[in-house]
Amino acid sequence: MSLADGGRGVLEGRATFTLAHRAERALFLLVWAVLARWTPPGMARWRALILRAFGAEVGRGARVYGSARIWLPRNLTLGPGAVIGPRVTVYSMADIRLGAGAVVSQGAHLCCGSHDITSPGFELKTARIEIGPGAWVAAEAFVGPGVSMGEGAVLGARAVTFGDVPAWEVWAGNPAKRLKNRPREALPQVARDAAPGANG
Repeated sequence: MSLADGGRGVLEGRATFTLAHRAERALFLLVWAVLARWTPPGMARWRALILRAFGAEVGRGARVYGSARIWLPRNLTLGPGAVIGPRVTVYSMADIRLGAGAVVSQGAHLCCGSHDITSPGFELKTARIEIGPGAWVAAEAFVGPGVSMGEGAVLGARAVTFGDVPAWEVWAGNPAKRLKNRPREALPQVARDAAPGANG
């Protein structure tokens, strides 16, 4: 994405992003508020259509609840059957990718942005987030910039992670720590179907 002044405007009161970038986000917020936020869960296809119109990649059967807050749709990719639940914050300052059948539950926060605390300019820093197929970010959990959650990984309710969560492991707490393994048999069918070579 395009940053104005290299992200140096935070402490100086200047805009971090270009005017065009800010206008794009403002238009999406307006459209989402008028046409999507109030819609019932069953209108997932309609909300997916709006997200696609603003550049998001939304796989078949993926669902985003109307109360979710998405910063920039064109940085969002949802695999088949992926779910972004109620009141989820998708702070997509960089790419956020959810694999097939991945679930982000109510009130969770996916945050791609931070600041360089070693610099006097306090510059903005962004890094992508990857949520693997069949992974689950539970209610009100926080996923920080640059985090990758592997296939079938679980981040427990209200957990906080700034590091990767390996495939088929369950992590919880603040900071999140490994609790146990998750059985591979728990992979949702939609994720199995989307796996490379699944259809022969």
